[in-house]
Amino acid sequence: MSEPRRITLCADDYGISQGVNRAIRDLIERRRLNATSVMVVGPAATREEAEALSRAAAEGVCEIGLHVTLTAPFSPLTMHFRPLDGGMFWPLGKLLRTALLRRLDSEFVYAEVTAQIVLFRELFGAPPAYLDGHQHVQLFPQIRDGFIRAAHDATPRAWARQCGRTHASLRSGNPRVNPKAMLLDALSATFRKRCAGSGLRTNPAFAGAYDFRTLPGFDGLMRDFLAPLPDGGLVMCHPGFVDDTLRSLDPLTDQREREHAFLASDDFPRLLDELGISLDRA
Repeated sequence: MSEPRRITLCADDYGISQGVNRAIRDLIERRRLNATSVMVVGPAATREEAEALSRAAAEGVCEIGLHVTLTAPFSPLTMHFRPLDGGMFWPLGKLLRTALLRRLDSEFVYAEVTAQIVLFRELFGAPPAYLDGHQHVQLFPQIRDGFIRAAHDATPRAWARQCGRTHASLRSGNPRVNPKAMLLDALSATFRKRCAGSGLRTNPAFAGAYDFRTLPGFDGLMRDFLAPLPDGGLVMCHPGFVDDTLRSLDPLTDQREREHAFLASDDFPRLLDELGISLDRA
């Protein structure tokens, strides 16, 4: 009998709201997640919430990483970060366009990412096991330069999330694949090369991007994400319980509860068994 494929199933956005935090901890305690990324600039990234997560993730069942955040409606930790709009980071679209035009300063990014790593250490008493980016900002031109340098300098043993799909996924012609996934493929190619050049490890493959606005069934999506994923690959997800804080900060609301419901159900471990996949970390 072949060995199971070991994959990382990572819940993003811990710290954005208490409802999201509770849902993520619930799934960790059920052994349905083995990684979560913390948004240290979020309103629910408190010492108490960090301690609760550390207890849930005890004994190495779940890696805890830093969800580097550089987009609105959140604000920087560093005093001199630019560009800003009313004290907040720029919205995603505006930031991406400016990055593609090479009009950002990677030094501001380096300082901000470093500050978020420092705050993570203060909250958890240890450096992040890995780094990724809210809305995939770590992949953007110029931002990736500051991000990779900060990760190398402040967390040399951590790894970084790249968001390129597998060759099997690309060949499949999956009708569910959306333009966002193709953009992530393109941005990740350069990101992987830059990380390799700096000695920063990355995951071998990625899945989890889809159009949240269409409210698709998450069970079918998860099958599509997992089936072609190689050993060591990563799937991102966004489980959560909706609360007023989440509604005020993010348009992704009800779909988070759908994701949580599937991952907490008996159908999810059955799917893992069917596909020969394990979430065990060792």
